[in-house]
Amino acid sequence: QVQVVESGGGLVQPGGSLRLSCRASGSIISDSIVAWYRQAPGRERELAASITSADSTNYAGSVKGRFTISRDNAKNTVYLQMNSLKPEDTAVYYCNCRYYSVIYWGQGTQVTVSS
Repeated sequence: QVQVVESGGGLVQPGGSLRLSCRASGSIISDSIVAWYRQAPGRERELAASITSADSTNYAGSVKGRFTISRDNAKNTVYLQMNSLKPEDTAVYYCNCRYYSVIYWGQGTQVTVSS
């Protein structure tokens, strides 16, 4: 059974940075479309960024220029580098791996941006 595990969340001040990691068991990352979603309290889950197996990336307008998604296939890991964080970035961040017709979700990691 494939497991997807996120890490790297925490509390950070406005303007600060965090790097989230999404690691999948097995060697599925290299053949997956991987996306980071986020869900703030009282709001629907929304796509923040995604990366294809060919390293084509896509970003939500609200994070473009501040967030960078990347992958390390050797480590079966996808990263989300988040810079210039704002209070409105506060949310639970979830990793989603689409491996052919199967979708795996992680359990989420909390990111809180507050002074």
